[in-house]
Amino acid sequence: MPIYEYVCARCRHAFEALVYGSERPHCPECASAELEKQFSAFAPRGETQPERGAPGPCGSCGDERGPGACALD
Repeated sequence: MPIYEYVCARCRHAFEALVYGSERPHCPECASAELEKQFSAFAPRGETQPERGAPGPCGSCGDERGPGACALD
């Protein structure tokens, strides 16, 4: 049961729809079947964004508090 993203050609409402078999979705706002399927990126189940670490030392002075920290003194 794939989930597709659509934009209604009549009212321009953007929405997602769970589509079963040969079923044709309709706009939840105006009930139109004139829909434009949108390109969407695949999002694997359970995958998260990588965590960001602490900023590195400032490039010009080497202050361990991070970039721009030497301006705090």
